[in-house]
Amino acid sequence: MKKVLFVCVENSCRSQIAEGFAKALGGAKLEAYSAGSKPSGKVNSGAVKVMQEIGIDISAAESKGFNDLTVKEFDYVITMGCRDICPFVPAKEHFDWQIDDPKGKSEEFLRKIRDLIKEKVESLIREV
Repeated sequence: MKKVLFVCVENSCRSQIAEGFAKALGGAKLEAYSAGSKPSGKVNSGAVKVMQEIGIDISAAESKGFNDLTVKEFDYVITMGCRDICPFVPAKEHFDWQIDDPKGKSEEFLRKIRDLIKEKVESLIREV
């Protein structure tokens, strides 16, 4: 099983959505985590809503920083387009998915981000 860390600045939306998909779809292939360099302390309610729309519940997720992680070694670290702001986390491989920050944007925009993240997570699962 490969350990993957999804990273965005606040760990409130993109990385939470990615972690939710990885846990729901990754089966025995992925052990998923998420964190942020400046965690907001809460998960975006819009992210929770758009994930519930497709049957994935991330309402119990918590926004957390790197020091809050129980695991310190990862096979993959995937940043959500914040490479310039996110600190370096050791991993065997690093990827930057360049996903626009949906903070303050419409629910429809958030759904598009959700669907894009789903495609990327499904692709990662196929490659593992």
